[in-house]
Amino acid sequence: MTDEASLRRRDTPDHATDGPHAVPPDPMSGGPEPARDSVPLTAPRDGTPRPVETAEELAEVVARMAAGSGPVAVDAERASGYRYTQRAYLVQLRREGAGTVLIDPMPLDDLGTLDAALADSEWVLHAASQDLACLAEIGMKPRRLFDTELAARLAGFERVGLAALTEQLLGYSLEKHHSAADWSTRPLPESWLTYAALDVELLIDLRDHLADELERQGKAEWAAEEFAALVASADRPPRTRPDPWRRTSGIHRVRGARAQSRVRALWYARDGVAARRDSAPGRVLPDSAIIAAAELDPKDERTLLSLPGFGGRSVRRLARVWLDALDTARALADDELPVNQPVEGPPPPHRWAERDPVAAARLQRCRQVVIATAEAHTLPPENLISPDFIRRLAWSPPAEVTPQTVAETLRGLGARSWQVGLIAEDLAKVLPEAPPAID
Repeated sequence: MTDEASLRRRDTPDHATDGPHAVPPDPMSGGPEPARDSVPLTAPRDGTPRPVETAEELAEVVARMAAGSGPVAVDAERASGYRYTQRAYLVQLRREGAGTVLIDPMPLDDLGTLDAALADSEWVLHAASQDLACLAEIGMKPRRLFDTELAARLAGFERVGLAALTEQLLGYSLEKHHSAADWSTRPLPESWLTYAALDVELLIDLRDHLADELERQGKAEWAAEEFAALVASADRPPRTRPDPWRRTSGIHRVRGARAQSRVRALWYARDGVAARRDSAPGRVLPDSAIIAAAELDPKDERTLLSLPGFGGRSVRRLARVWLDALDTARALADDELPVNQPVEGPPPPHRWAERDPVAAARLQRCRQVVIATAEAHTLPPENLISPDFIRRLAWSPPAEVTPQTVAETLRGLGARSWQVGLIAEDLAKVLPEAPPAID
Protein backbone atom coordinates (compact mmCIF):
# COMPACT_ATOMS: atom_id res chain seq x y z
CA MET A 1 0.00 0.00 0.00
CA THR A 2 1.44 3.41 -0.90
CA ASP A 3 1.91 6.26 1.51
CA GLU A 4 -1.02 8.11 0.05
CA ALA A 5 -3.49 5.23 -0.09
CA SER A 6 -7.00 6.36 0.77
CA LEU A 7 -8.18 5.83 4.34
CA ARG A 8 -11.15 3.58 5.01
CA ARG A 9 -12.94 1.79 7.82
CA ARG A 10 -11.35 -1.42 8.90
CA ASP A 11 -14.66 -3.29 8.57
CA THR A 12 -16.23 -1.72 5.46
CA PRO A 13 -15.71 -2.25 1.72
CA ASP A 14 -13.55 0.10 -0.36
CA HIS A 15 -16.46 2.22 -1.54
CA ALA A 16 -17.53 3.13 2.00
CA THR A 17 -15.91 6.56 1.86
CA ASP A 18 -14.45 8.89 -0.71
CA GLY A 19 -11.77 10.31 1.61
CA PRO A 20 -11.53 13.50 3.66
CA HIS A 21 -14.07 16.24 3.13
CA ALA A 22 -12.88 18.65 0.44
CA VAL A 23 -14.43 21.80 1.94
CA PRO A 24 -13.93 22.54 5.65
CA PRO A 25 -16.93 23.67 7.67
CA ASP A 26 -17.10 27.30 8.72
CA PRO A 27 -14.89 27.69 11.81
CA MET A 28 -17.05 30.56 12.96
CA SER A 29 -19.78 28.07 13.71
CA GLY A 30 -17.85 26.95 16.77
CA GLY A 31 -17.67 23.42 15.45
CA PRO A 32 -20.54 21.10 14.68
CA GLU A 33 -21.74 18.16 16.67
CA PRO A 34 -20.04 14.89 15.65
CA ALA A 35 -20.90 14.35 12.00
CA ARG A 36 -23.31 11.52 11.27
CA ASP A 37 -21.28 10.50 8.23
CA SER A 38 -17.84 10.74 9.85
CA VAL A 39 -15.67 7.69 9.32
CA PRO A 40 -14.19 6.02 12.43
CA LEU A 41 -10.44 5.88 11.88
CA THR A 42 -9.41 2.61 13.50
CA ALA A 43 -6.20 1.61 11.70
CA PRO A 44 -3.32 3.44 9.99
CA ARG A 45 -3.40 3.21 6.20
CA ASP A 46 -0.03 1.39 6.18
CA GLY A 47 -0.76 -0.76 9.23
CA THR A 48 0.63 -0.31 12.74
CA PRO A 49 4.44 -0.21 12.67
CA ARG A 50 6.58 -1.91 15.29
CA PRO A 51 8.53 0.56 17.46
CA VAL A 52 12.13 1.23 16.48
CA GLU A 53 14.41 0.13 19.33
CA THR A 54 17.96 -0.30 17.97
CA ALA A 55 20.60 1.96 16.45
CA GLU A 56 20.43 -0.04 13.20
CA GLU A 57 16.66 0.41 12.95
CA LEU A 58 17.02 4.11 13.75
CA ALA A 59 19.58 4.54 10.95
CA GLU A 60 17.10 3.01 8.49
CA VAL A 61 14.37 5.36 9.71
CA VAL A 62 16.69 8.37 9.38
CA ALA A 63 17.34 7.45 5.76
CA ARG A 64 13.61 7.01 5.07
CA MET A 65 12.69 10.33 6.63
CA ALA A 66 15.49 12.15 4.85
CA ALA A 67 14.25 10.73 1.52
CA GLY A 68 10.67 11.82 2.23
CA SER A 69 9.17 15.10 1.13
CA GLY A 70 7.13 17.90 2.62
CA PRO A 71 6.32 18.56 6.27
CA VAL A 72 6.79 15.88 8.92
CA ALA A 73 4.09 15.13 11.48
CA VAL A 74 5.53 14.69 14.97
CA ASP A 75 4.03 13.61 18.28
CA ALA A 76 5.32 12.28 21.58
CA GLU A 77 3.75 10.27 24.38
CA ARG A 78 4.70 10.85 28.01
CA ALA A 79 3.61 9.17 31.23
CA SER A 80 2.15 12.19 33.02
CA GLY A 81 0.51 11.18 36.26
CA TYR A 82 2.59 8.00 36.43
CA ARG A 83 6.25 9.08 36.29
CA TYR A 84 8.24 11.79 38.03
CA THR A 85 9.79 13.11 34.83
CA GLN A 86 8.10 14.38 31.70
CA ARG A 87 10.35 12.42 29.33
CA ALA A 88 9.10 11.02 26.04
CA TYR A 89 8.38 7.29 26.05
CA LEU A 90 7.29 7.08 22.42
CA VAL A 91 7.88 9.35 19.41
CA GLN A 92 5.66 9.18 16.34
CA LEU A 93 6.49 10.61 12.91
CA ARG A 94 4.86 10.56 9.49
CA ARG A 95 6.07 12.03 6.23
CA GLU A 96 5.06 11.66 2.60
CA GLY A 97 7.25 9.05 0.97
CA ALA A 98 8.40 7.68 4.35
CA GLY A 99 5.18 6.54 5.97
CA THR A 100 4.61 6.35 9.71
CA VAL A 101 7.35 5.53 12.21
CA LEU A 102 7.14 4.80 15.93
CA ILE A 103 10.36 5.18 17.95
CA ASP A 104 11.00 3.92 21.47
CA PRO A 105 13.58 6.42 22.77
CA MET A 106 14.28 4.49 25.98
CA PRO A 107 16.93 2.09 24.58
CA LEU A 108 18.45 4.76 22.30
CA ASP A 109 21.03 7.34 23.43
CA ASP A 110 19.37 10.21 21.59
CA LEU A 111 17.66 11.02 18.31
CA GLY A 112 20.18 13.62 17.11
CA THR A 113 20.71 11.89 13.76
CA LEU A 114 16.99 12.00 13.08
CA ASP A 115 16.89 15.64 14.12
CA ALA A 116 19.67 16.43 11.65
CA ALA A 117 17.81 14.63 8.86
CA LEU A 118 14.73 16.78 9.51
CA ALA A 119 16.58 20.06 10.05
CA ASP A 120 15.19 21.70 6.91
CA SER A 121 11.66 20.35 7.32
CA GLU A 122 8.60 21.97 8.80
CA TRP A 123 7.41 19.98 11.81
CA VAL A 124 3.67 19.66 12.36
CA LEU A 125 2.56 19.13 15.96
CA HIS A 126 -0.72 19.45 17.82
CA ALA A 127 -0.38 21.53 21.02
CA ALA A 128 3.37 21.76 20.43
CA SER A 129 4.15 23.38 23.79
CA GLN A 130 3.26 20.09 25.50
CA ASP A 131 5.84 18.07 23.55
CA LEU A 132 8.72 20.40 22.68
CA ALA A 133 10.54 20.05 26.01
CA CYS A 134 10.51 16.24 26.04
CA LEU A 135 11.57 16.16 22.38
CA ALA A 136 14.46 18.54 23.07
CA GLU A 137 15.55 16.25 25.88
CA ILE A 138 16.20 13.46 23.36
CA GLY A 139 17.92 15.70 20.83
CA MET A 140 15.03 16.83 18.65
CA LYS A 141 14.21 20.50 18.08
CA PRO A 142 12.28 21.96 15.14
CA ARG A 143 13.66 24.87 13.14
CA ARG A 144 10.20 25.54 11.69
CA LEU A 145 6.87 24.27 12.94
CA PHE A 146 3.14 24.44 12.44
CA ASP A 147 0.97 23.90 15.53
CA THR A 148 -2.47 22.68 14.49
CA GLU A 149 -4.02 23.38 17.90
CA LEU A 150 -2.73 26.96 18.00
CA ALA A 151 -3.66 27.49 14.35
CA ALA A 152 -7.22 26.42 15.12
CA ARG A 153 -7.40 28.88 18.01
CA LEU A 154 -6.19 31.73 15.81
CA ALA A 155 -8.70 30.72 13.13
CA GLY A 156 -11.56 30.99 15.62
CA PHE A 157 -12.47 27.35 16.20
CA GLU A 158 -14.04 26.71 19.59
CA ARG A 159 -13.22 22.99 19.65
CA VAL A 160 -9.49 22.65 19.09
CA GLY A 161 -8.72 19.12 20.28
CA LEU A 162 -7.16 16.84 17.68
CA ALA A 163 -10.17 14.53 17.51
CA ALA A 164 -12.64 17.41 17.19
CA LEU A 165 -10.67 19.11 14.40
CA THR A 166 -10.05 15.87 12.52
CA GLU A 167 -13.76 15.11 12.54
CA GLN A 168 -14.85 18.62 11.66
CA LEU A 169 -12.33 19.35 8.90
CA LEU A 170 -11.46 15.92 7.51
CA GLY A 171 -14.52 13.82 8.24
CA TYR A 172 -12.75 11.17 10.34
CA SER A 173 -13.36 10.38 13.99
CA LEU A 174 -10.48 9.45 16.28
CA GLU A 175 -10.79 7.68 19.60
CA LYS A 176 -8.75 9.25 22.41
CA HIS A 177 -9.19 6.59 25.09
CA HIS A 178 -5.43 5.98 25.49
CA SER A 179 -4.49 9.66 25.93
CA ALA A 180 -3.93 9.29 29.69
CA ALA A 181 -2.22 5.88 29.51
CA ASP A 182 1.06 5.01 31.22
CA TRP A 183 3.31 5.13 28.15
CA SER A 184 6.29 3.91 30.17
CA THR A 185 4.64 0.45 30.06
CA ARG A 186 6.71 -2.16 28.23
CA PRO A 187 5.87 -3.87 26.01
CA LEU A 188 3.35 -1.38 24.69
CA PRO A 189 0.04 -3.07 23.79
CA GLU A 190 -0.81 -3.27 20.10
CA SER A 191 -3.94 -1.14 20.59
CA TRP A 192 -1.81 1.62 22.13
CA LEU A 193 0.61 1.55 19.21
CA THR A 194 -2.29 1.84 16.78
CA TYR A 195 -3.62 4.81 18.75
CA ALA A 196 -0.18 6.44 18.68
CA ALA A 197 0.21 5.94 14.94
CA LEU A 198 -3.22 7.44 14.28
CA ASP A 199 -2.21 10.61 16.14
CA VAL A 200 0.08 11.53 13.22
CA GLU A 201 -1.95 9.88 10.45
CA LEU A 202 -3.87 13.02 9.49
CA LEU A 203 -1.75 15.83 10.93
CA ILE A 204 -0.41 16.95 7.54
CA ASP A 205 -3.91 17.01 6.02
CA LEU A 206 -5.12 18.97 9.03
CA ARG A 207 -2.21 21.39 8.70
CA ASP A 208 -3.09 22.09 5.06
CA HIS A 209 -6.75 22.83 5.85
CA LEU A 210 -5.84 25.15 8.71
CA ALA A 211 -3.14 26.93 6.73
CA ASP A 212 -5.68 27.66 4.01
CA GLU A 213 -8.15 28.94 6.59
CA LEU A 214 -5.58 31.22 8.22
CA GLU A 215 -4.64 32.58 4.80
CA ARG A 216 -8.30 33.18 3.97
CA GLN A 217 -8.78 35.13 7.21
CA GLY A 218 -5.58 37.14 6.77
CA LYS A 219 -4.00 35.57 9.86
CA ALA A 220 -1.15 33.59 8.31
CA GLU A 221 1.46 36.10 9.44
CA TRP A 222 0.06 36.08 12.97
CA ALA A 223 0.41 32.32 13.09
CA ALA A 224 3.95 32.52 11.71
CA GLU A 225 4.97 34.80 14.58
CA GLU A 226 3.41 32.47 17.13
CA PHE A 227 5.11 29.43 15.62
CA ALA A 228 8.48 31.21 15.56
CA ALA A 229 8.09 32.00 19.25
CA LEU A 230 7.46 28.32 19.98
CA VAL A 231 10.59 27.34 18.07
CA ALA A 232 12.66 29.89 19.97
CA SER A 233 11.54 28.43 23.30
CA ALA A 234 11.70 24.76 22.28
CA ASP A 235 14.78 23.85 24.33
CA ARG A 236 14.37 26.46 27.02
CA PRO A 237 14.36 24.82 30.47
CA PRO A 238 11.06 25.09 32.33
CA ARG A 239 10.80 28.02 34.72
CA THR A 240 11.49 26.93 38.28
CA ARG A 241 8.80 28.10 40.66
CA PRO A 242 9.90 29.43 44.03
CA ASP A 243 8.47 27.45 46.95
CA PRO A 244 6.75 24.80 44.78
CA TRP A 245 5.24 23.26 47.92
CA ARG A 246 2.91 26.25 48.16
CA ARG A 247 0.98 24.79 45.20
CA THR A 248 -0.12 21.78 47.26
CA SER A 249 -3.84 21.35 46.66
CA GLY A 250 -5.80 22.44 49.75
CA ILE A 251 -3.00 24.51 51.29
CA HIS A 252 -5.41 27.42 51.74
CA ARG A 253 -6.87 25.47 54.67
CA VAL A 254 -3.52 25.35 56.49
CA ARG A 255 -3.27 28.28 58.88
CA GLY A 256 -0.06 29.61 60.41
CA ALA A 257 3.62 29.40 59.54
CA ARG A 258 4.20 26.40 61.82
CA ALA A 259 1.54 24.32 60.05
CA GLN A 260 2.84 25.49 56.67
CA SER A 261 6.30 24.24 57.65
CA ARG A 262 4.76 20.77 57.97
CA VAL A 263 3.35 21.03 54.46
CA ARG A 264 6.79 22.06 53.22
CA ALA A 265 8.58 19.22 55.02
CA LEU A 266 6.14 16.56 53.82
CA TRP A 267 6.17 17.95 50.27
CA TYR A 268 9.97 17.71 49.99
CA ALA A 269 10.01 14.29 51.66
CA ARG A 270 7.48 13.06 49.10
CA ASP A 271 9.39 14.69 46.24
CA GLY A 272 12.56 12.87 47.23
CA VAL A 273 10.80 9.50 47.27
CA ALA A 274 9.07 10.26 43.96
CA ALA A 275 12.35 11.23 42.27
CA ARG A 276 14.11 8.07 43.48
CA ARG A 277 11.23 5.88 42.31
CA ASP A 278 10.59 7.87 39.12
CA SER A 279 6.97 7.99 40.16
CA ALA A 280 4.48 10.86 40.02
CA PRO A 281 4.43 12.52 43.47
CA GLY A 282 0.68 12.11 43.79
CA ARG A 283 1.08 8.35 43.48
CA VAL A 284 3.54 8.35 46.39
CA LEU A 285 1.37 10.43 48.71
CA PRO A 286 -1.72 12.45 47.75
CA ASP A 287 -1.88 16.17 48.46
CA SER A 288 -4.92 15.55 50.66
CA ALA A 289 -2.78 13.40 52.97
CA ILE A 290 -0.14 16.12 53.27
CA ILE A 291 -2.79 18.66 54.22
CA ALA A 292 -4.42 16.32 56.75
CA ALA A 293 -1.07 15.63 58.45
CA ALA A 294 -0.12 19.31 58.43
CA GLU A 295 -3.38 20.22 60.17
CA LEU A 296 -3.26 17.50 62.83
CA ASP A 297 0.54 17.17 63.32
CA PRO A 298 0.50 13.46 64.30
CA LYS A 299 3.41 12.39 66.51
CA ASP A 300 3.15 8.61 66.29
CA GLU A 301 2.61 6.05 63.55
CA ARG A 302 -0.82 4.95 64.71
CA THR A 303 -2.22 8.49 64.60
CA LEU A 304 -0.54 9.20 61.28
CA LEU A 305 -1.90 6.09 59.58
CA SER A 306 -5.42 6.84 60.77
CA LEU A 307 -5.49 10.01 58.65
CA PRO A 308 -7.12 10.08 55.19
CA GLY A 309 -4.63 9.23 52.45
CA PHE A 310 -2.28 7.20 54.65
CA GLY A 311 -4.10 3.88 54.37
CA GLY A 312 -2.34 2.41 51.33
CA ARG A 313 0.30 -0.26 51.82
CA SER A 314 3.08 1.67 50.05
CA VAL A 315 2.26 4.81 52.05
CA ARG A 316 2.28 2.87 55.32
CA ARG A 317 5.70 1.41 54.53
CA LEU A 318 7.02 4.98 54.39
CA ALA A 319 5.49 6.00 57.73
CA ARG A 320 8.92 6.68 59.22
CA VAL A 321 9.74 9.04 56.34
CA TRP A 322 6.59 11.07 56.96
CA LEU A 323 7.08 11.14 60.75
CA ASP A 324 10.71 12.22 60.35
CA ALA A 325 9.59 15.08 58.11
CA LEU A 326 7.04 16.18 60.71
CA ASP A 327 9.68 15.92 63.46
CA THR A 328 12.01 18.13 61.42
CA ALA A 329 9.29 20.75 60.96
CA ARG A 330 8.44 20.61 64.66
CA ALA A 331 12.06 21.31 65.64
CA LEU A 332 12.39 24.44 63.53
CA ALA A 333 13.12 27.72 65.25
CA ASP A 334 10.67 30.54 64.65
CA ASP A 335 13.05 32.29 62.27
CA GLU A 336 13.25 29.12 60.14
CA LEU A 337 9.52 28.97 59.46
CA PRO A 338 8.16 29.80 56.00
CA VAL A 339 7.53 33.44 55.28
CA ASN A 340 5.46 34.80 52.44
CA GLN A 341 7.78 35.96 49.71
CA PRO A 342 7.05 39.27 48.02
CA VAL A 343 5.00 38.63 44.91
CA GLU A 344 6.64 39.70 41.67
CA GLY A 345 4.31 41.87 39.67
CA PRO A 346 0.76 42.97 40.47
CA PRO A 347 -1.40 41.38 43.17
CA PRO A 348 -4.24 39.00 42.32
CA PRO A 349 -6.99 40.93 40.52
CA HIS A 350 -9.59 40.28 43.23
CA ARG A 351 -7.50 42.43 45.60
CA TRP A 352 -7.11 45.39 43.28
CA ALA A 353 -10.28 47.19 44.31
CA GLU A 354 -9.12 47.22 47.91
CA ARG A 355 -5.47 48.09 47.30
CA ASP A 356 -5.78 50.50 44.36
CA PRO A 357 -9.31 51.31 43.12
CA VAL A 358 -7.91 53.47 40.31
CA ALA A 359 -5.81 50.57 39.00
CA ALA A 360 -8.81 48.24 39.34
CA ALA A 361 -10.88 50.53 37.13
CA ARG A 362 -8.00 50.79 34.69
CA LEU A 363 -7.78 47.00 34.48
CA GLN A 364 -11.49 46.75 33.80
CA ARG A 365 -11.23 49.23 30.92
CA CYS A 366 -8.27 47.35 29.45
CA ARG A 367 -10.09 44.05 29.69
CA GLN A 368 -13.05 45.50 27.81
CA VAL A 369 -10.69 46.53 25.00
CA VAL A 370 -9.20 43.04 24.88
CA ILE A 371 -12.61 41.36 24.75
CA ALA A 372 -13.95 43.71 22.06
CA THR A 373 -10.82 43.35 19.91
CA ALA A 374 -10.79 39.57 20.29
CA GLU A 375 -14.44 39.34 19.26
CA ALA A 376 -13.83 41.58 16.25
CA HIS A 377 -11.08 39.28 15.01
CA THR A 378 -12.66 35.99 16.14
CA LEU A 379 -9.86 35.17 18.57
CA PRO A 380 -9.79 33.81 22.11
CA PRO A 381 -8.82 36.80 24.31
CA GLU A 382 -5.91 34.85 25.81
CA ASN A 383 -4.45 34.32 22.33
CA LEU A 384 -4.88 37.97 21.43
CA ILE A 385 -2.75 38.99 24.42
CA SER A 386 -1.58 37.32 27.61
CA PRO A 387 -3.85 38.26 30.56
CA ASP A 388 -0.69 38.68 32.64
CA PHE A 389 0.60 41.34 30.25
CA ILE A 390 -2.65 43.30 30.61
CA ARG A 391 -2.51 43.05 34.40
CA ARG A 392 1.06 44.33 34.49
CA LEU A 393 0.29 47.15 32.08
CA ALA A 394 -2.79 48.23 34.05
CA TRP A 395 -1.00 48.04 37.40
CA SER A 396 2.08 49.99 36.26
CA PRO A 397 1.32 51.91 33.07
CA PRO A 398 4.03 53.99 31.37
CA ALA A 399 4.66 57.41 32.90
CA GLU A 400 3.53 58.95 29.62
CA VAL A 401 0.77 56.96 28.00
CA THR A 402 0.93 56.97 24.21
CA PRO A 403 0.40 54.24 21.63
CA GLN A 404 4.19 54.07 21.30
CA THR A 405 4.91 53.69 25.04
CA VAL A 406 2.14 51.12 25.42
CA ALA A 407 3.54 49.20 22.46
CA GLU A 408 7.04 49.29 23.96
CA THR A 409 5.71 48.05 27.30
CA LEU A 410 3.87 45.15 25.70
CA ARG A 411 6.88 44.16 23.59
CA GLY A 412 9.06 44.27 26.69
CA LEU A 413 6.68 41.82 28.37
CA GLY A 414 6.92 39.45 25.42
CA ALA A 415 3.95 40.35 23.21
CA ARG A 416 4.31 39.59 19.51
CA SER A 417 4.25 42.32 16.87
CA TRP A 418 0.87 41.29 15.49
CA GLN A 419 -0.65 41.47 18.99
CA VAL A 420 0.84 44.89 19.64
CA GLY A 421 -0.39 46.15 16.29
CA LEU A 422 -3.97 45.08 17.05
CA ILE A 423 -4.33 46.41 20.56
CA ALA A 424 -1.75 49.00 21.64
CA GLU A 425 -3.54 52.06 20.28
CA ASP A 426 -6.89 51.21 21.87
CA LEU A 427 -5.26 50.38 25.20
CA ALA A 428 -3.52 53.75 25.15
CA LYS A 429 -6.92 55.41 24.86
CA VAL A 430 -8.36 53.78 28.00
CA LEU A 431 -5.33 53.66 30.29
CA PRO A 432 -5.61 57.29 31.48
CA GLU A 433 -8.25 57.88 34.11
CA ALA A 434 -11.45 59.10 32.53
CA PRO A 435 -12.19 62.75 33.37
CA PRO A 436 -15.16 63.35 35.67
CA ALA A 437 -18.48 63.93 33.96
CA ILE A 438 -19.63 67.56 33.79
CA ASP A 439 -23.21 68.21 34.90
